[in-house]
Amino acid sequence: MKSVPFGSTGVNVSQMCLGTMMFGDRTDEAEAGRIVDAALAHGVNFFDTASAYAQGRTEEILGRLLQNRRDRVFLTTKVNVSKGAEYTDQIGPSLDASLARLKMDHVDLFLLHWARVGMDPLAIMGELAKVVRAGKARFVGCSNFPAWLVAHFNAIAAANGYPKLVNNQVPYNLIERGLEVEILPQAVAEKIAITCYRPLMAGVLSGKYRPGQPPPADTRAASDERIPKWAADHEAGLTKLFALAESRGVPPSHVAVAWLKDRPGVTCPLIGVSRLDQLIDLLRAFDLSLTADEQTSLAAAFGTEVKEVSQYYGPLRRAFGMIA
Repeated sequence: MKSVPFGSTGVNVSQMCLGTMMFGDRTDEAEAGRIVDAALAHGVNFFDTASAYAQGRTEEILGRLLQNRRDRVFLTTKVNVSKGAEYTDQIGPSLDASLARLKMDHVDLFLLHWARVGMDPLAIMGELAKVVRAGKARFVGCSNFPAWLVAHFNAIAAANGYPKLVNNQVPYNLIERGLEVEILPQAVAEKIAITCYRPLMAGVLSGKYRPGQPPPADTRAASDERIPKWAADHEAGLTKLFALAESRGVPPSHVAVAWLKDRPGVTCPLIGVSRLDQLIDLLRAFDLSLTADEQTSLAAAFGTEVKEVSQYYGPLRRAFGMIA
């Protein structure tokens, strides 16, 4: 597994981040153990979890599985903020609760899980600074933040001598392309690590759902009406994806992940699995590289560019070289 720089931290991580959200939910501890063992054996050292996953059971399972090998993993968790509670009141207690479940004295990266209305950025960055000073988190970041909000929080950090947000964890795939406007260019200019969840768009990019065909009865699409709609809306792109995968002799999921991992500004795709065979399969996607023409034509086939009235402003918002 290739290692990549994690933004401005000076730390290298595996190009694949293992998502553990299914541990304690659809994945029991025995299978989770097999997944963790295989990930480590294949050079995956970047793991992601959150206090909200499976009501804390995910962290408990992961903590047990990483006993005696904590030093092999760059571990992320996220702050849990109860509905109606203030971020500033929850940051310290949430991390303490996570560390207790993990049976660890620190995490490598602690993320604000979602942007919320009415946040107090100065107070939030002050609380995050406390957990870093206490040695409970090496770095801090965010998930699902727009580019301007990351910049706003980091300007406050710089003005007050607080640690900056070094990571933004966001959804990105061939269908969901909003990151291409400002977020990825900001990441390149300011060396912010971008980790991307939902790389297969709930399985739409995996090849299991075909436009015009009913979804298999034993799949998520049987109960999630969004999935057949996404497949229908992006029939032209999926046709291109399936054809390219067939020409390369690989599953469509491998092409989708290969496209994502090599996008400018992307640090790591976040691969969440519930079974060992899923992990083993998707590890192979990281050995696949697309040509520049394949990257461009595949992206264009999905037709998800953000439409701008000005023919000049759209490209400017996606420009990577604005900062020397």
